[in-house]
Amino acid sequence: MAKAKSSGMSFGAALGKNFKEIGTTFKDGDWKTRLSYVVFGFGPLMRGQIVKGITYLALEFLFFLYMIGFGWKYLSKLNTLGTVETTRVHRHTVYGDNSFLILLFGILSIVIIAAFIFIWRMNVQENMVEEAALKNGRKLPSNKKVLGSLLDHNFDKTLLAIPVLGIFIFTVLPIIFMICVAFTNYDSTHQSPTHLFTWVGFKNFANLFSFGTTGFGPTFLKVLGWTLVWAFFATFLDYFIGLMVAMLINKKGIKFKKLWRTILVITIAVPQFVSLLYVSKMFDADGIVNGFLMNAGIIKSAIPFWTDPTLAKVMIILINIWIGIPYMMLIATGLLMNIPEDLYESAKMDGATAPQMFWYITLPYMLFVTGPFLLTQFTGNLNNFNVIYLLTQGGPQSMSLTGNAGSTDLLVTWLYKMTVNDTNYKMAAVIGIMVFIVTAVVSLVVYNMLPSVKDEEGFQ
Repeated sequence: MAKAKSSGMSFGAALGKNFKEIGTTFKDGDWKTRLSYVVFGFGPLMRGQIVKGITYLALEFLFFLYMIGFGWKYLSKLNTLGTVETTRVHRHTVYGDNSFLILLFGILSIVIIAAFIFIWRMNVQENMVEEAALKNGRKLPSNKKVLGSLLDHNFDKTLLAIPVLGIFIFTVLPIIFMICVAFTNYDSTHQSPTHLFTWVGFKNFANLFSFGTTGFGPTFLKVLGWTLVWAFFATFLDYFIGLMVAMLINKKGIKFKKLWRTILVITIAVPQFVSLLYVSKMFDADGIVNGFLMNAGIIKSAIPFWTDPTLAKVMIILINIWIGIPYMMLIATGLLMNIPEDLYESAKMDGATAPQMFWYITLPYMLFVTGPFLLTQFTGNLNNFNVIYLLTQGGPQSMSLTGNAGSTDLLVTWLYKMTVNDTNYKMAAVIGIMVFIVTAVVSLVVYNMLPSVKDEEGFQ
């Protein structure tokens, strides 16, 4: 609570300082600086800073060009997401609004306005710095030096400009768009431009947590519970079994160590989607496993590996162990070799047994070093689409589950079905937000429990 108040006060203080600086710069600045508040870069241009002045002026021109010619058209309709649907009149299409484009470019316009304000603040700051330098008798850098700085001490900004822009366009903007879709009624019955969608507030979130006849509450809790159970077993079973296999292979006296490691590594070389699809077919009702058992007289009818919900979940976890052990074995092999042998020798002299040495020497060291890896694996398994979808496609289906969810669906595979199969984009967006919240909360909790975070100095 104290930290939250402190951060709130510091933000307020920084904001107040900015406003004060803007006012002081306008009050004490010359006419060039004051005019720059309206015409970006005017001050630098008048002081001979051609490169900076033209850059600021060009950015202002491009902003107004975008807003007048394109952005305002969508931004003005953002509150309704359109009111005129596209229709056909006498075999001719009369185009109306497009809710999808209005939302997309409306969001983009808001972000561009925010960027414009930031650039305006930089423009004011630049004028203040230039005036202060001239008053103190210092010369302003030449245009050649300004350009040269882009490849010198400002090279980091030059180098990061394109990647940052790419991250914004292909990552940040889609995330903001997805969050906004969660507050609309965008689904199969509201497909623009013929059927517009609009804002519905928190109605979709209320529906997700509703336990009524049409609510998603029971299904969401079941899918969330299985997602957490799956992530736990998929992470820690792979971790400890892989560690045990690595210790067994590294044990003195074990022959053909390279052969055992090679066999395990081969399973990594095979593309995962190939091996998972093959295993899925092996355990089908008419697959190799059931066929062999029935021909041998061991069973009379096919075992429902994929049609029984509980058995399907067990099979998924077991098959994932087969996939995950080789990765952990390779990681553990390298780390085990770095544990000082003196520790084990001292423990043996003190009468420690093999389980005690594992519990007090090997395991603490491994958890300390591989803690961040464990966290990455756990959060990755929360969103592990491949294993679930390639083995069961989220099935078997259950009449008690809504939204086309299956008994083995994770939140991420359920989201996929909502989007691709049902075109229920509004609920898919809500589930996407919940996936983020669950992943973020779990990651933060687990991160603070890691030995490498809690007691780094104590371990060392």
